[in-house]
Amino acid sequence: MDYAVFKTGGKQYQATPGSVLDVEKLLAEKDQTIELTDVLLISRDGKLTVGAPTVAGAKVVAVVEEQHRGEKLVVFKFKAKTRQGVKTGHRQYLTRLRVTDIVGG
Repeated sequence: MDYAVFKTGGKQYQATPGSVLDVEKLLAEKDQTIELTDVLLISRDGKLTVGAPTVAGAKVVAVVEEQHRGEKLVVFKFKAKTRQGVKTGHRQYLTRLRVTDIVGG
């Protein structure tokens, strides 16, 4: 199985051709093709290529399917002795990518 591990938005993701990933928001329009060049590892035909820190000339090609927001996370801070609490929430902006190809390595 061919796959690659790449980094974007401070997080690492494993991608295979045809997979759909939600990554932190990228500046791209819907149906735009983007190339992610921070590839850390590539596996082809059972052979691993590990970068130091990235694999030279490797990139993950993906198509932007949509820009959306993730699920709401509830943040509740509580001070025990005064019984004081603050409830807030957060929704992260995300970009949904469909990986089309893994090039190089």
